[in-house]
Amino acid sequence: MRVFTRSGQGFVAGSLIGTLGGLIGLGGAEFRLPVLVGVFRLGTLEAVILNKAMSLVVVASALLFRSGTTAPDVLADHLDVVLNLLAGSLFGAWWAAGHAMTLSKRWLNRIILVLLIGLALVMLSEAWGGVHEGSTPLFEPGPLRWVAGLVAGFGIGMVAALLGVAGGELLIPAIVLLYGLDIKLAGSLSLMVSLPTMLVGFARYTRADAFAVLHKERPLMIWMVAGSILGAALGGLLLGLAPTKLLMGMLGIVLLVSAIKTFQHAH
Repeated sequence: MRVFTRSGQGFVAGSLIGTLGGLIGLGGAEFRLPVLVGVFRLGTLEAVILNKAMSLVVVASALLFRSGTTAPDVLADHLDVVLNLLAGSLFGAWWAAGHAMTLSKRWLNRIILVLLIGLALVMLSEAWGGVHEGSTPLFEPGPLRWVAGLVAGFGIGMVAALLGVAGGELLIPAIVLLYGLDIKLAGSLSLMVSLPTMLVGFARYTRADAFAVLHKERPLMIWMVAGSILGAALGGLLLGLAPTKLLMGMLGIVLLVSAIKTFQHAH
């Protein structure tokens, strides 16, 4: 009975998070993490690993859903952007996941709290300022832009590994600002970076004892993933019915409050 109730709660939570994420073009993994720790009482590292596994499925689904929205030849024309960011993000994810397994729970909670607050502030800045629909890149093509892409990718890979997220909320602005690309194209390219990055972090976490959470919490994971995919599809259908900037601002505040309440008092 407890498993059934827990699975039902996971489906509802996944559906709500997926719908809200779909409305603003995000997967919602940053919102799942506080829920896994605060509502379902998982250990911090266990929650990160479970969140990572669910994010992999959701991102793979999103990549399939978006495959018809951007022509393959257009994506191929910008493969250099993907490779530039991947060169940093793969190393960042591997390095951060390895260190996360050795950190004490107190320090892991502190780091995750800071990162979630940072993501919330990014969302709030997007709500107030917005991302340009393609603009002049910060750097012209050349060694300087390549180094900037490496650094950005490394940082995003670290965040993705430590939170179990896809990192789209950071990748999309980075692609738009660094390379001057359209935000819709940036969304597709970000998925191409996210999936390999998450796979590397996930592979690293297989060495952790907490990896057993995938077997222990399998029903919760399955139902939460199902709810997340359903919610993301529903959110995509409802896209445009509510002002994106208003939703982004509200969700930024929700993430900020939930992160502080969850990880400041996590035991």
